Amino acid sequence: MAKVVCATALVLHLWSVFTHFGRVSGLGINELLYFRVISPEEIGYIFSAAPAKDFGGDFTSSYDEIFLVLADPADGCLELKDREIIQGQVVLVERGGCSFVQKARHVEEAGGKAVLIADDASDNDSQYLDMIADGSAAKPSIPALFLLGRDGMMIRRSLQRQALPWAVISIPVNVSSLASFPLKQPPWTLW
Repeated sequence: MAKVVCATALVLHLWSVFTHFGRVSGLGINELLYFRVISPEEIGYIFSAAPAKDFGGDFTSSYDEIFLVLADPADGCLELKDREIIQGQVVLVERGGCSFVQKARHVEEAGGKAVLIADDASDNDSQYLDMIADGSAAKPSIPALFLLGRDGMMIRRSLQRQALPWAVISIPVNVSSLASFPLKQPPWTLW
């Protein structure tokens, strides 16, 4: 009987630790979040991204048509230009040059609702990185997601080729309710 009580206490303790570190949104720290590009049509796919582990906020609502704006400077390590375009939108930033937290903080200071940080390795089509805090006191409150390098490059390249200031996306997307999900994955990414 004592062993059952101890085992139950251990399970309850582990569950409380797990729920303490889990996200309020229901995402576990190793799960992915999805977004769909509505336009431009040539990159009209469903992309996956990994939420930051220990900084940034959760999506408290979904955005059916919000702009995905390219950061300027691209690495987001300095104050962002074009704040009037960034205000209330999602911003695509490239990895490198400074910490993930600094990038998210710059996007938040410019009025962005969320940040997608694309790997700077443009050939990366399968390896997600754990974005962790940099030890600074600054803790951005906007959602921060890590995007595969190949996906980030393809989105950026499409916008630049068509001279578009942004893509239109829906984020987050519940892929379990989409019958077309298997058909809408980027052809260059391993799923």
